[in-house]
Amino acid sequence: MELFDKLYDEHEKVHVRFVGFTTYDTRYDFGIVYTNMFFGKPLVVCMQTGRSALLDPMDIEDVEYLQKAFHITEVRQAEDLALFFNEELPTAPFQTQYE
Repeated sequence: MELFDKLYDEHEKVHVRFVGFTTYDTRYDFGIVYTNMFFGKPLVVCMQTGRSALLDPMDIEDVEYLQKAFHITEVRQAEDLALFFNEELPTAPFQTQYE
């Protein structure tokens, strides 16, 4: 008997973007992984904390979700992130991944 049942094991060449920016009071450094996995949502990784999230346009509008995902205590900082992601992340249509 095998200990694990493999769910998927995909290899893919992906586009990765690294972006650093500052707002009025905070510096951010993110890695953004564009992949065909995860229903087309980009994987956004905070390079300072290692926290990550898959973000789609609805997630970006949810300031509380951004606060939880990236451990942000100030609402203003999460709103700044939402503005940045809204402008910089593609609004890819939902992609069916499982049939």
